[in-house]
Amino acid sequence: MTGRFSPGAGIWRTFADRVAGLEGWRRHALSLTMGALAAAALPPVHAVPVLPVAFTLLMWQLDAARTWRASFDSGWWFGFGYFVAGLYWIAFALLTDPEKFGWLIPFAVGGLSAGLALFIAAAVLIARIVCPTGPGRILALAAAWVVMEWTRGEILTGFPWNPLGSVWVFSVPMIQFASVTGVFGLSLVTLAVSTSPALLANRGRTGPMAVAVAAGLLGAMWVGGAARLGPIDGSDVSGVLLRLVQPNISQNHKWRPDLRVAQFTRYLEMSSQKTDPPPTHIVWPETATPYFLGRETEARETIAAAVPPGGLVLTGTLRAIPSTGRPAQIWNALQAVDEAGRIRGGYDKFHLVPFGEYVPLRSILAFAKITHGTTDFSAGPGPRTLRLSSLPPVGPLICYEAIFPGNVTDPKDRPSWLLNVTNDAWFGISSGPYQHFASARMRAVEEGLPLVRAANTGISAVVDGYGRVRAHLGLGVRGIMDAPLPPALPPTIFARWGDGPLATLVFSALVLGVAFRRGPATN
Repeated sequence: MTGRFSPGAGIWRTFADRVAGLEGWRRHALSLTMGALAAAALPPVHAVPVLPVAFTLLMWQLDAARTWRASFDSGWWFGFGYFVAGLYWIAFALLTDPEKFGWLIPFAVGGLSAGLALFIAAAVLIARIVCPTGPGRILALAAAWVVMEWTRGEILTGFPWNPLGSVWVFSVPMIQFASVTGVFGLSLVTLAVSTSPALLANRGRTGPMAVAVAAGLLGAMWVGGAARLGPIDGSDVSGVLLRLVQPNISQNHKWRPDLRVAQFTRYLEMSSQKTDPPPTHIVWPETATPYFLGRETEARETIAAAVPPGGLVLTGTLRAIPSTGRPAQIWNALQAVDEAGRIRGGYDKFHLVPFGEYVPLRSILAFAKITHGTTDFSAGPGPRTLRLSSLPPVGPLICYEAIFPGNVTDPKDRPSWLLNVTNDAWFGISSGPYQHFASARMRAVEEGLPLVRAANTGISAVVDGYGRVRAHLGLGVRGIMDAPLPPALPPTIFARWGDGPLATLVFSALVLGVAFRRGPATN
């Protein structure tokens, strides 16, 4: 290819050549390190400037790969570093009973990361196949990456944790794009922009132009997002003042029989604290009540004493059949108790955590689940809208059900708000609860619905339909928070059309990638 180097291209070319010259374990070590570096952009660190470094080096490695196997290996080691650094907090759950489960940490963190890394390896390989050379490979990689993010959210019950688009959750204007394409569309733009500096090693003006376009795209997204944001004008739902109770009970204490009464009493005392104005409804987190409320009349009557006049206590609990004797089936549930001690409605979690709430292939795998008890949980029927007196229709979500884009509401019965009850005590003071909260906020933006989150150890919060945090209780804090319920926004493009806009964006990126594949390669 003839032509002059762009200003400063020489030093970029030198870096690219050094990356290309790495072989064997040095090449793998660089991929692993860059993947771990990219994870620093995730919540709660949000070191977004590391992304251009990490993905530029990945692209240079892809350009230098002589075989498909070398491309696949680079992607896998990058993915392994990304997921180990992003999911290390899983070890905290196993350390709640280290004698029983501590030995599983290398398999849980390392094994899960190794499996998830296959999706990134596949994305890198697809990009190589679609665009063997040329700057179009950047768009091909962005499109393939997003296809793989979507796929890992669907296959084997799904685990779409830490999509790349979640790095922007610190900036409310930037995440508004998710109202059109969902978080995966934001991932595509983020990856394409972050990889564009790889073209600075090119001859000619391709690199500077690509970086300028990338910077302009980010600026346009921020401006468009800022323009979308409406004012916080106090037009909250009339007659609703929610009290979120965050007791901060450690997982090691949560199911101890000798602490059961004391912990239940803590909920009741925190719920009954006098404030002016008083709350209209109380929200407790996941599995807050250590009883089967359906058959524990005394427990329901005790809760009833804390129910505000005409209101409800919405609590995470366990549901079982039969109603007496040893449970044949149990559900991780949310139930609403009124001031007469009656259950006015309920919801059963449908997206269960493998090895946490049930053991897949139990007849083959002789493992104990890490949650309390020996009976596997049963799955509920799916997303539903719960209609309760004195409250707008609500879409309940228990624990990590909030991480699944497009699968948080009943498509035939749109709710007016989302309620996520969770027990993030499993993950201690780590990045896990922050990442979980970030995912919940993305669901609010995608659906245009306010989201209320009650978490045992935090982060409890009220988020409006733009993803703005209106009130919150921090991680590791014991306290109550009284907050009004923000109004629902009109259905977003994503809420109306689902993955249609995302598919259009991915297809457009692939078409453009193919169109530019005959241009100069990044090496």
